[in-house]
Amino acid sequence: MLCFIRMKNSMGIQFSSFLLLAHFCFAQADYAPYFYDNGPSSNNGNMAMFNLSEDTPKGTQIYVLNGTDPEGQPVKYGMTFEPGYKEYFRVHPKSGAVTLIEELDREAQDDIEFFVSISDGLNKVVEKVSVIVTDANDERPQFQNMPSIVDVPENTTSGSSIYKVQAVDRDIGSGGSVTYFLQSSEPSTKFAIDHHSGVLRIKPGEALDYEKFRTHFITVVAKDGGGVYKGKQQVMSSSATLTINVIDTQDTPPEFVGTPYFGYVYEVSSPGSEIFTVIAKDGDMDNPNPIIYSLESGADGVFAINKTSGCITLKVYPADLRREVFNIKVKASEVSPEGKRLDFAVTTVTIKVVDLNNHPPTFFGENGPQNVFELTMYEHPPVGEFLRGLKITVNDSDQGSNAKFHLRLVGPGRMLRVVPQTVLNEAQVTVLVEDSAAMDFEKSQFLTFKLLAIEIDTPERFSATADIIIHLLDTNDNTPKFTSDFYIARIPENSPGGSNVVSVTATDPDSGLWGVVRYSIYGSGADLFLIQADSGIIYTQPWASLDAEVKSKYNFYVKAEDTEGKYSLAEVFVTIMDLNDHSPEFNENSLEKTMVIGAPVKIEAIDEDAEEPNNVIEYSIMKADPDNIFDIDADTGEIKLKPYIKSMDIVQNITNQKDCTWSVVVQAKDRGSPSFSTTTVIKIDITEATQLKGPLTSFLLKKTSSPTRSFPPVASYAGSVNPGDKTTSSNRSGMDRRSLQQTISTVTITSKCVLIIEGLRCLLTPPSCPRRCQVTIDTVTASGRYLQFPPRWPPRQRENLIGVKTILSTQHWFLSSNLDWSRRTWPTGTDFGEMHVEIPVLSGEKTCPSANSLSCFF
Repeated sequence: MLCFIRMKNSMGIQFSSFLLLAHFCFAQADYAPYFYDNGPSSNNGNMAMFNLSEDTPKGTQIYVLNGTDPEGQPVKYGMTFEPGYKEYFRVHPKSGAVTLIEELDREAQDDIEFFVSISDGLNKVVEKVSVIVTDANDERPQFQNMPSIVDVPENTTSGSSIYKVQAVDRDIGSGGSVTYFLQSSEPSTKFAIDHHSGVLRIKPGEALDYEKFRTHFITVVAKDGGGVYKGKQQVMSSSATLTINVIDTQDTPPEFVGTPYFGYVYEVSSPGSEIFTVIAKDGDMDNPNPIIYSLESGADGVFAINKTSGCITLKVYPADLRREVFNIKVKASEVSPEGKRLDFAVTTVTIKVVDLNNHPPTFFGENGPQNVFELTMYEHPPVGEFLRGLKITVNDSDQGSNAKFHLRLVGPGRMLRVVPQTVLNEAQVTVLVEDSAAMDFEKSQFLTFKLLAIEIDTPERFSATADIIIHLLDTNDNTPKFTSDFYIARIPENSPGGSNVVSVTATDPDSGLWGVVRYSIYGSGADLFLIQADSGIIYTQPWASLDAEVKSKYNFYVKAEDTEGKYSLAEVFVTIMDLNDHSPEFNENSLEKTMVIGAPVKIEAIDEDAEEPNNVIEYSIMKADPDNIFDIDADTGEIKLKPYIKSMDIVQNITNQKDCTWSVVVQAKDRGSPSFSTTTVIKIDITEATQLKGPLTSFLLKKTSSPTRSFPPVASYAGSVNPGDKTTSSNRSGMDRRSLQQTISTVTITSKCVLIIEGLRCLLTPPSCPRRCQVTIDTVTASGRYLQFPPRWPPRQRENLIGVKTILSTQHWFLSSNLDWSRRTWPTGTDFGEMHVEIPVLSGEKTCPSANSLSCFF
């Protein structure tokens, strides 16, 4: 066959080639591969009659296609599905392993057809395969007619069928069989269901009653017979609710409404007077029958009843009645549409003959009946005091229970209470104070109350009212109160004397002179201020001069006082707003600087204004000679050379002067509005750092590896005095001498033989010093970079140059040699912080410093 296909596809070749190909085909015959047929119980072969459970997990290897080629050629396996059909399986072309790639559902498709193939590369065999999907118990019973609502008459006999439940399970076998059960939330259900047919019945011996339960909710459970799912036995179920509405039928007698019944016959009644009306309703409320009324007994012929309305009337005059109490039996009967009397009910109506209550309670004053009573009194009377100005009497002329009534006082809050509260016939009325604070003239200048008298045991409930009007008189019961507990004011500095600062307000709700408020101020911060006693306006004193740089915050108290001395206080906070009224001032000690190439020098100006931005300074170079040599940091004032100037050779190329001293015009400008500025000329001597030479070199360099060691004294006051010697002529104060405790991180020598020690740390802790120690450093250069004189220190602090511990450790200060620094004293334990000290050669020396040129004494 293969040869035939090749010939058919080679119609255009030459005839000689055709003969050669035909000869080759007959000489080299090739047989097609084939599948093994191992039967339906095997899991390898050609998948003939293969069964697969629908609960097989997706991704499971379910079969192995197995076949061979007669010539022993390797074979490949394939699998195809009809176009448009879902592909449930996939085969590995070499191993023949068949894998499930889609979920199976027998209820949706129980037979899957497809094609498997085996090929040796030249021949291909295709077979059609049908895989039967077997059932697993994966379906729940589904109700066909649930949930549902059923109407059942309440007189349905027990055992009657009222509904048939239907549920279907799509599984087959035991998993597809359905049985029914009831799951009721009621303590004892009145229903039962046939487990197999699903027929719902009223239980034998049970009955429905509309008047007790109008609705029943029944939960029906449908279970299948169980089966295997994913290797485990399981039973599946479903539930649904059946609502049973009980329909009312005529089975309940009438019921009287509003029992017990009582009626009264009064002395003014006459024949035909309505005494009482009874009302009855059919117990079967959804389908009621008409009701008719009749008197059964106890009427003695003196009462009658309307058969349709139930109204009982008097037939005689009250004088003809022989008893005071009548107990009448009244019958209410249902009537069918045909006029036949059905169920009935009987009740008792008690009728009493009473005297007529024809007098209401009445209030009396000193001159007879009165319904308005007025009183004038001071506010806040004592609790429990009775209002003496009120003379009230109350009376009811009836007798017995008709003359019994309650007294009640109605008005704002619970300020007053009336006694007695229950009266029989007549009583004197007393009004007592209960809430004194509420009787406040400032809240209300008059109070109005209603005095009520209401009968207790009479059907008429006659009543009477009287008005009590109280006019209140004022007392001085209030303290002046400020509108705020504190007042905040801001006033610019340099404001002229008598300037308005703030206005305070206090109110006293009392009337007349008691409500007049006077103001005054006091406190440590009140010296510069005064207040108008009547208006509460606070001014500055005429002579006051406000300066934010001297003091910017004031606080004091203001008092509001009435004429009897009652007062309250409030606090006033005054902030003096800073104005930009100071120009920056340069430190005179920073006008000459020595700059080592590669290291900046710093200048500083101070603005005495108190607040930002008035005291924030910006630095700028206005002019330099020569030009374009220096840069300045606008915030810190650090001046440094342009980056291209890295050696003295470059400096010499810029200028022919030998001393290399250049002038820079620097401006310090504050950020206030308006802005002020100051300009000064800074002379900068340029020098270059060199390596340290001489006998001090090895000693200083060793300190870098051992940073915390005492620096031994290398010279003395007058003739090599040891540090512990306390009797030398130079140590006239009798204090101890101690060496420097120092840490040296960098030691360099400038081109002018100036010794620079960076990172010097001095700690003065002489244990034998009683209070103070004296420090003498022989020589200090005028161009020191870090150890600076603090220009902003007040004069009294300049005596102790380093009196604040953190100053030298956080800021760079300048020390000028023209400051007499040789005889300064500091408290014991003063920490100098990290310092950079320049020590020049001594006078007359021509060589770089040696160990003998550094002298520090304590």
